[in-house]
Amino acid sequence: MSGSGPVGIVDYGAGNIGSVMNALARLGADARLVRGPEELSGASPYEKIVFPGDGHFGTAMASLERAGYARALREWIAADRPFLGICIGLQILFQRSEEAPDTAGLGVIPGDVRRFPGPKVPQIGWNSTEARDSSCLFKGIPADSFFYYIHSYYASPADPCLTAAYTDYCLRYCAAVERGALSAVQFHPEKSGVWGLRLLENWLGGTDAG
Repeated sequence: MSGSGPVGIVDYGAGNIGSVMNALARLGADARLVRGPEELSGASPYEKIVFPGDGHFGTAMASLERAGYARALREWIAADRPFLGICIGLQILFQRSEEAPDTAGLGVIPGDVRRFPGPKVPQIGWNSTEARDSSCLFKGIPADSFFYYIHSYYASPADPCLTAAYTDYCLRYCAAVERGALSAVQFHPEKSGVWGLRLLENWLGGTDAG
């Protein structure tokens, strides 16, 4: 990853920080914890940022609002600066979630987050993932490759064109979104073996996926 600037990892207090840091380090990225929302504004030291994690939608948004990250993240994304959301980092991009009906998300992607309708919730484990041919995240990754999921809620974009990949659990749903420099995935690439690393490498820009 020589020539690439630092990657900032947003720590909101409940994310899967260690595994993400280790995965990025394996790829040669200069990954650092973001020390405060002020580091995401103006002349930020970071070229890209990652919002990883698991946990509760309402708790995550309350933490972001309290620490000042919510506004900083909205401004970062509005400026079309590279962003990767992982798991809850995908869900908070939406307007609302059934997990916390009275809590607003970042609202940068129109749509909702809904609870799986089936009896076996959460989904835990490996699931095949069908990417669009146009997806940049999935370049060079075989069709229907398996990634690791653990969640009870799924994102439903108002505009299906934003969906970069689908998977099935109780129903067919959005597994990843891409819009300009904004990317997010429901699964955990840092826990998804070789293809998870390849996806992170694609996002970092270190793979010639042509």
